[in-house]
Amino acid sequence: MTAGITTLASAASGTSRSSTTSDAATLAGNFDQFLTLLTTQLRNQNPLDPLDTNQFTQQLVQFASVEQQLKSNDRLDALLSASKASSSASAAGLIGQTVTSSGITAPLANGAAAWTLNAARAATRATLTIADAKGNVVATQTKALAAGTQTFTWDGRNSTGMLASDGTYTLKVQAFDATGQKVTVDTKVTGVISSVDVSGSDPILTIDGKTVPLSSVQAIGAASGG
Repeated sequence: MTAGITTLASAASGTSRSSTTSDAATLAGNFDQFLTLLTTQLRNQNPLDPLDTNQFTQQLVQFASVEQQLKSNDRLDALLSASKASSSASAAGLIGQTVTSSGITAPLANGAAAWTLNAARAATRATLTIADAKGNVVATQTKALAAGTQTFTWDGRNSTGMLASDGTYTLKVQAFDATGQKVTVDTKVTGVISSVDVSGSDPILTIDGKTVPLSSVQAIGAASGG
């Protein structure tokens, strides 16, 4: 019978991974079964070999812990929803504002991701490394860069030629001129926000036709130097 109680407790622990109403209902049902089994055991225990009360206490504590975790998950979900709503409202208020974004990240969608590069001077060799949101390098390209502002567009294919999944990717540039001197390549994007997409976890801003995540914004107003 004790094994049955332990099984019920373990099943209830598994429900802590979700904060839905059905999880709470399952926990309540399991707890009722637990109490029924506990009462039955106490009524039918051998007086000469009573059941271990420490085990009962541990299982009750386990149920209480699971219940508290479910409540914590509910509160966290509410906080995340409120945070997203606040972030979306703040992003919508930026429409029409001039902002400066770091420009190192860009969303890949429909097989294309674009970055704006501004080379201090011409570079005969530039290595462009593209990494996913987890920091894993997915593609590397080597090309020459002209001096000034230009656009680099990635076709979304990784080093094996397969199309990468949509998402946010980061670009790192190392460039050198004909004499082997390092060339500074700025990826900042400055422009007026025309629209905001709040469908994802991080609002995406459209700046002069280019899309950048809200988290990459460095300044609001006039562009900063460098």
